[in-house]
Amino acid sequence: MSEEVKCISFELAQKIVGAVMEEEHLHDSNRRVLTVYDIKDREICWYDAEDIMRELAETEGGIPKKEDELKAKAVEHIMHQIPEWAVEDLLAEIEGKK
Repeated sequence: MSEEVKCISFELAQKIVGAVMEEEHLHDSNRRVLTVYDIKDREICWYDAEDIMRELAETEGGIPKKEDELKAKAVEHIMHQIPEWAVEDLLAEIEGKK
């Protein structure tokens, strides 16, 4: 039985995510990944770009045609599903500064 992944809130993601960058997959040059970086440019996690596009198509009723709109929707979608485990160290660092 698999455990459900807990995600951080969208509001917290807005505070700690610095960028989501489209990059080449390390082991498969035909695949793209969307890598999430924190505000200090440290990698948090990554998502398969095809999976995100498929999820967008399902939830949005299709993929936006305009590239800027597509990027914005993909980033927003990702910001709602950043796992807690991926930011544990960052959250501990933030808590330590309070």
